Amino acid sequence: MATIWAIGEISEGTPTKLSLELATLARQLAEKSGGEARTVLIGAGASGAAAEVAEYSAGVLAVDVDAGGPVAAAVAPRLAALIAERNPDVVLCGASNDGKDIAGLLVGLTDLPVLVNGSGVEWTGSGPQLEMSTFGGKLTTHSVFKDGRGIVIVRPGTVAAEKAALPGAVETLSASVTELPAVTLVESVAEAGAAAPIEEARIIVGAGRGVGTADGLKLVQDLADALGGAVGATRAVVDSGWIGYGQQIGQTGKIVKPALYVACGISGAIQHKVGVQTAGTIVAINRDPDAAIAEFADLFVVADLVEILPPLTAAIRARKESS
Repeated sequence: MATIWAIGEISEGTPTKLSLELATLARQLAEKSGGEARTVLIGAGASGAAAEVAEYSAGVLAVDVDAGGPVAAAVAPRLAALIAERNPDVVLCGASNDGKDIAGLLVGLTDLPVLVNGSGVEWTGSGPQLEMSTFGGKLTTHSVFKDGRGIVIVRPGTVAAEKAALPGAVETLSASVTELPAVTLVESVAEAGAAAPIEEARIIVGAGRGVGTADGLKLVQDLADALGGAVGATRAVVDSGWIGYGQQIGQTGKIVKPALYVACGISGAIQHKVGVQTAGTIVAINRDPDAAIAEFADLFVVADLVEILPPLTAAIRARKESS
């Protein structure tokens, strides 16, 4: 019987979408192992966010901490103390910036091994088996821990968040702290005009090299606004400086799982495909009928973006206004 923990993250007092996915995954793995699952929330507003997380988890451990500075510096030492006290077998962390920082610190504080970049997790007789996509999605590997225990870093969208049959109990704790060497924060730089995280979006409109210019990207933004979604982009668009790195989707960017993904001027190279292939519905618009994205899109529209996006956006807005 294994004990599996999901490490949740809190954004402005509410759990992130990835936290609910990890809570679901921990519950599913615990059911297969015959063990128990818990979701751990550490941070400002943890006890308040715990009620929502409990709907997806067999139980929640909440630790309220109002500490400034990097999230990992506040979370990891307290989490390490809880791990030493309760000895879970598997710790699931999200492959977000904060989640990876927390996992890195935990490796040093607990000596637990770590498996990273998981695109799928299954339970075997001896522990979790992690599926990893490498070489731009051309190779899939499967790895396990030697003794079945360790830290697993899971990509967003690996599982869909699903509520449990019954909400789990919430336990509010006050964790001790494993002291870390003092760190001086010299400078903090916030990205100007940063959009909402695309990992949280139900609808994403993606921009590829085919948008042509920054003006072309505005057409994509207009469509995303009309749909109530977010804008994502390929590496070529990000490298051109038209949009921030935080919106990049693909092997070197973010893995997303929206209900709808509209790909505008995106060829569909394997590096981008691995970032969107789990989307609910993929609609691609490209003037090249032989674009690779046609192979995995649910609907492929052969058209020039400049000609189709403005009337499409106008039609969506008119329908929303009339409803």
